[in-house]
Amino acid sequence: MSGSTDHLLTALFMAVVAAAMGYPSRRSATDLDATPRTTVTFDELSGVRFFSMHTLNYSTLLLEDDRGILYVGARGAIFALNSSDVADGSHRTIHWEASPEKQMDCLQKGKNNKTECFNHVRFLQRLNSTHLYTCGTYAFHPLCAAIDADRFMLPSHFEEGKEKCPYDPARGYTGLIVDGGLYTATRYEFRSLPDIRRNLHQRPLKTEESPLHWLNDAEFVASVLVRESKDSPVGDDDKIYYFFTERAGEETTSFFDKSQVARVARVARVCKSDVGGKKILQRKWTSFMKARLVCYIPYYEVLRSVCSLDAGNWASTVFYAAFTLSAQWRTMEASAVCRYSISAVQQAFEGPYMEYQDSARKWSRYDGAVPEPRPGSCITDHSRRKGYNSSQDLPNSVLDFVKLHPLMFEEVKPGGGEPLLVKKNVAYSRLAVDRVQALDGHAYDVLFMGTGDGWIHKAVVVGSGIHIVDEVQVFRDPQPVESLVISHAQRSLYVGAASGILQVPLASCARYASCYDCVLARDPYCAWDGRACRPTTTTASTGLVQDIQSGNKGCRSSSGRGFPTWKNRTVLQGDDVLLPCDQRSNLARAVWLLNGSKVPGSGQDQLRVGVDGLLVTDTLPQHSGEYRCYGEERGLRTLLAAYSLSVLPEMPHSPTAAPRPHAASQTDSDMKVAYVSAIVALVVLCALLSGVLLYMSCLEKRKGKYVLGEPRPASVELQTVSANCLRKGRREEEEEEEELTYPDGCLRIIPGEAPTAPTSPVKELPAVVPPLPPPPPLPAELTNGVGALPNVLRKMNGNSYMLLQQQEEPLASPLYSASFTEELSKILEKRKHTQLVEKLDESSV
Repeated sequence: MSGSTDHLLTALFMAVVAAAMGYPSRRSATDLDATPRTTVTFDELSGVRFFSMHTLNYSTLLLEDDRGILYVGARGAIFALNSSDVADGSHRTIHWEASPEKQMDCLQKGKNNKTECFNHVRFLQRLNSTHLYTCGTYAFHPLCAAIDADRFMLPSHFEEGKEKCPYDPARGYTGLIVDGGLYTATRYEFRSLPDIRRNLHQRPLKTEESPLHWLNDAEFVASVLVRESKDSPVGDDDKIYYFFTERAGEETTSFFDKSQVARVARVARVCKSDVGGKKILQRKWTSFMKARLVCYIPYYEVLRSVCSLDAGNWASTVFYAAFTLSAQWRTMEASAVCRYSISAVQQAFEGPYMEYQDSARKWSRYDGAVPEPRPGSCITDHSRRKGYNSSQDLPNSVLDFVKLHPLMFEEVKPGGGEPLLVKKNVAYSRLAVDRVQALDGHAYDVLFMGTGDGWIHKAVVVGSGIHIVDEVQVFRDPQPVESLVISHAQRSLYVGAASGILQVPLASCARYASCYDCVLARDPYCAWDGRACRPTTTTASTGLVQDIQSGNKGCRSSSGRGFPTWKNRTVLQGDDVLLPCDQRSNLARAVWLLNGSKVPGSGQDQLRVGVDGLLVTDTLPQHSGEYRCYGEERGLRTLLAAYSLSVLPEMPHSPTAAPRPHAASQTDSDMKVAYVSAIVALVVLCALLSGVLLYMSCLEKRKGKYVLGEPRPASVELQTVSANCLRKGRREEEEEEEELTYPDGCLRIIPGEAPTAPTSPVKELPAVVPPLPPPPPLPAELTNGVGALPNVLRKMNGNSYMLLQQQEEPLASPLYSASFTEELSKILEKRKHTQLVEKLDESSV
């Protein structure tokens, strides 16, 4: 019931915001949702390998498939793993911990010494043929180093990293090494603004900060190099694209009339050959431009992950991006996945600009004149023919325009004008994509989507939608998937998370036990060879069966799985029976046949079709017969279970013997009577025992013992200090033989010291107290009856006293006399000479 309610609320939310914001999709948001066909829990995993050492945060991965090495940057360490088996024990390790001095300095800055004051490796890439380049936060003092890949050890000299690596290990960060230059984007220092920088280059560059901030509290997600200079007919330059989420001002765009959402997704680009301006924008980017990235689902604005794919030609580059709901919808968890082509990105950057209007305090479309060459564009053959051979040759008018117009008016729109997927109750944290050639001759993109709780969704893109092949729980303990890397050579997916590295096969074809299972999975990595479901790369393509488009063609058997073993069930009339039917596919619908006729899923009280099987209640003889359970999916039926049910009718009554149902019911009745009788006997016994214990407790109290079976300690000297109780004791003296035993309700005070030494004599109170004359009342401030005297006693000999018991009804005004005071003073004076223990026991009760 709760699941259907959540689904309804999500659908209602999508419909409302779509109508309000002009959602242009041809399909509803609920139609864009997809259910994983199969679910594989952690205990069902097979063929996986796990690597973990005594550290955390295995989040920075570098795969060199040709060398067979997977490099892993973690907290305080760098590992080189065997990519064919990450758990074979042949790994090499570089220990790179932050020094104690830096950790102490980090702690003094108020940082967390459990998570932040360590060296978190944030960057690890190939620098050249011999060295790797790495950067770490180093307890908020970033450092970088070049590592000899063969020796695999740290150098003796480190480079300052505050221009290349963030201080904060949780800060969004992305980086690339392109032709020897280091291109990074993050918030580098404590109070610095976000920035896109280039280092390890003869012309270091960064973004402009005035009069307009080109980046507004940006949180970077990914960066992608696109080699647009290759085979370019116009002599274009290579470009680096940055994907991030930033705070947005009020913008008037072509999609949202007045979008005032807190944060928006962006894509920015810079040219690789940019060297900055000569007088204006010195050491600043002259090619920086940014545009809004929309997924056409309102409020899905927080960019979580981006991955790219090309087919060997940069013009075929596509970007896949995962979005989650913005902050104002924190109570809902949902994700959207959109696909963008490189041509759509280029179209946005070639469109009109936006301009910030100080008077209106908002961004709006700029319709004025645009100088030549086009601001923000790379140097091309057209520019060179006009004498602009580098960015330093650009005129001042172009550079001034670039400073004030970094934002484009057109958004980057997804392919097909709608998302590929909108998934409720899931937060995708990481994406990876692979392109697979299927048996039908088409290439299909396969997405691996990591979630925030440690699952992987594998999906195939079919047309304008997504089919989720399966969902796999890769970590027993829920934790975000932080990195995903695909190895074609090993046919493996490497998953990085806080607890370690997991190597998972790209496909587990053996999991599909029949032709229909294999075909209905629509997994491009798998095909049916007539006997089993096998990987397509290990089997000749002849005779294989695969259907990615429709998922229901190719199998000859009508049942797909064959006929399962018949099971017999025999029950008595009136009993209930469950006929189980295990549905492996989450997309299949159970169809039951009784003697060849379909069993209705509803409308009959005695036949109930559920997720576990068919429940037959109050069976009758006409329920006997042959039951078959089929899994119906995409028009195909697979026989999953078969039963022969026999219902024995009720026998007629005879004078000599009772029928079996009656005998059984009589036996049940006798058993119930026996159970009830036993319970009643136990209750009576408990009541008797409780009465006996209560009676014994009362007897002990009347003898003056406060703990059953344990007398009062002999070291107690002062038992009663209230004159009220003394007078009351005299009245009872004639009735009781014990002189110092007072009834309940009197105030008893016991000294809080430990038992005295054996040599100290134990003093006893006098047995008879002389009669007291009627005393005058105490002052008003002492009318509570116990305030004055205990205060005096607490100050003498350093002894402490504890209030044990006081009668519930209010006492009369306390009495005192000179004789009683003198007698008490004598007693206490004797106590001064009593040998005390070194440490007083304040809990002597």
